Amino acid sequence: MSSALTDLFPHPIVQAPMAGGVSVPHLAAAVCEAGGLGFLAAGYKTADGMYQEIKQLRSLTSRPFGVNLFMPQPEYGDRGAVEIYAHQLAGEAAWYETELGDPDSGRDDAYDSKLAVLLDNPVPVVSFHFGVPSREILDSLRRAGTFTLVTATTPEEALAVERGGADAVIAQGVEAGGHQGTHRDNPETDGTGIGLLSLIAQIRETVSIPIVAAGGIMRGGQIAAALAAGASAAQLGTAFLATPESGANAVHKQALTNPLFVRTELTRAFSGRPARGLVNRFLREHGPYAPAAYPEVHHLTSPLRKKAAASGDAQGMALWAGQGHRMARELPAGQLVEVLAAELDLAKTALSGKGDLR
Repeated sequence: MSSALTDLFPHPIVQAPMAGGVSVPHLAAAVCEAGGLGFLAAGYKTADGMYQEIKQLRSLTSRPFGVNLFMPQPEYGDRGAVEIYAHQLAGEAAWYETELGDPDSGRDDAYDSKLAVLLDNPVPVVSFHFGVPSREILDSLRRAGTFTLVTATTPEEALAVERGGADAVIAQGVEAGGHQGTHRDNPETDGTGIGLLSLIAQIRETVSIPIVAAGGIMRGGQIAAALAAGASAAQLGTAFLATPESGANAVHKQALTNPLFVRTELTRAFSGRPARGLVNRFLREHGPYAPAAYPEVHHLTSPLRKKAAASGDAQGMALWAGQGHRMARELPAGQLVEVLAAELDLAKTALSGKGDLR
């Protein structure tokens, strides 16, 4: 298996790109400096906003890092469903004293402009979510010296990633926090996601490109299990969300271990696409009725989520989190990488029969 990816960073630990202001340059830099692979999330940013964060990150570290892009989404046909959902959310808008957002605020997330920046100013790694870029784009990035990854949630999607020309695949298990990176948003498959270890094994038998494991990983022992199953590295999001360097709202960080939030659930309530978050009032009340309309619903609820966050109301926020959220540790990001690496070494020793985990 190619080591082109893991040769970029000493520890097989990748900090997941978390959009919405979480994966800020200081977080990515701290992870990179500690020997992991830090990521910036370009989702929901302008092309210039992404470029400015890349410049800032480069001023903080000389180590390799990554940037994540969202793929443009196909047109959504059922405008009536979005209008009905907007009517349902009218009470929320009144409660938070704000207007609902414009569902037609844009579908492509400035994809072409961001690609132009990344081709003019190449970065070491670029990953893609919500689909597979064209071979032309992946080849162009490769010629620029960029290693490419694409998320897959099934073996079939992983095969499409390999055939599309990506250098590696991110195997995202159903345990993962935030948005599932499915290539097509099919409501009929809601609730049918594959657990991470099973997904790694199935993808390993389907493709020959390297695998980065993602989904619910919070400890070094879990990283060891993913590597033993066939992954080359592990990507952790929720584990880094609680760090001081994370740009997540303080209420969001506290909610990860708050006993009021006992479980997570996949929901369309906040964005119109399946995403895993802590179960709160907004998710319970609106999740069953949210249409499969991304990014229309994302734009629609954006002002509500911002007002809830500004007022410290966890019950109205999108509290994205993986299934292992209660294992979150409030450590500095660099120290967390070191602790995970030590746990990984201990687990490897135990698996080799030279020690135990007690």
